[in-house]
Amino acid sequence: MKQKHLFFSNFSGKLLPKSQFCAVSYLLFAVLLNPIAAGAVDITQQLHRPLNHSVVRESRDEADMLVRQGEQQLASGKSDKAIESWLQALDIYHLIGDLKAQGLVYDLIGRGYVQLNRLKEAEDPMRRRLAIARDTQDFQGQIFGLNNIGTLLLQKGEFTAAAETFTEAVTIASDVKNIEGQGLSLNNLGLATLKLGDYNKAIKLLETALIFRRRTPDAIAEANTLNNLGDAYLAASNYQDTIGTYGSALRIAKVTRDRTNELRAIDGLVTAHRSVGRYERAFDLLEQRLALATESENLAEKLKSFESYALLYEQLGNYPTARNFYERAIILARTLEDSKREVLLLDRLTQMLKLSKVHR
Repeated sequence: MKQKHLFFSNFSGKLLPKSQFCAVSYLLFAVLLNPIAAGAVDITQQLHRPLNHSVVRESRDEADMLVRQGEQQLASGKSDKAIESWLQALDIYHLIGDLKAQGLVYDLIGRGYVQLNRLKEAEDPMRRRLAIARDTQDFQGQIFGLNNIGTLLLQKGEFTAAAETFTEAVTIASDVKNIEGQGLSLNNLGLATLKLGDYNKAIKLLETALIFRRRTPDAIAEANTLNNLGDAYLAASNYQDTIGTYGSALRIAKVTRDRTNELRAIDGLVTAHRSVGRYERAFDLLEQRLALATESENLAEKLKSFESYALLYEQLGNYPTARNFYERAIILARTLEDSKREVLLLDRLTQMLKLSKVHR
């Protein structure tokens, strides 16, 4: 029926010469006598026919919905469910041939595994994301893909491999003059260098990273680099620059209500002030820290606050008060089912009690 329709639509309203009519009649007759040949042509056409546009659109909408669903699940702490949603989305993007979307979903899957602390499983999707970015000449994707892999290597303790990965990211970001990528990559390379123990080189890298961070409107990124630079100055025992740098990070974090960087800056300042004997300032900062943790009902941060108080009182030789804070921290570790932290705190408390007996 399809071929008959084509015949009449092409030739309607016209009389064919006898020779042409006979030729066309012969072709139709031949097809009717050879249905297998006709079927083979139809199958070949179907195999090479692209997906219907409406089908592609519906599939893409479903995949996009699954991606958003996974992001919501990740935000609510359901990382396992998020990965399931993203894997379903990935199958659809594979089916419709959307390579760019596949890269983005691989990135999300890697982040999900990191949240679950399944670092070995996180590496494969991250490297797949990087491979897609390279295949598509997506330089920004390469920069951020390399930084994600480097960060994963840092978490695994593979500092040299991480530094090499960040160095590649710095090179690409510099070549394409991607300011955001330069700031991020130099920041992370500084962290890896700090982990390798080269404090002076780490400081130079982080100071350069800060220049690029300040050229973008990302205050949180700037505060993060300031905190990292503070860590480097602290490791190098440069307490004056340590305090000034953490102080800058703290001011930015307060304005942006960035609790993560605010707590990090306070921790760095407490350590620095304690190291130079400014105990009163250290206690003021710890009071702020505990208030923030209590306000947000963050038990893990309350535990860290109690631990910091315990260390400070222990350093001052006030062992009864230090013991009180250690015991409060241990209770919270049990509540959080953090057995590793509990054992560490119990060991510190035991060591302190032995020391206190010596000083009696």
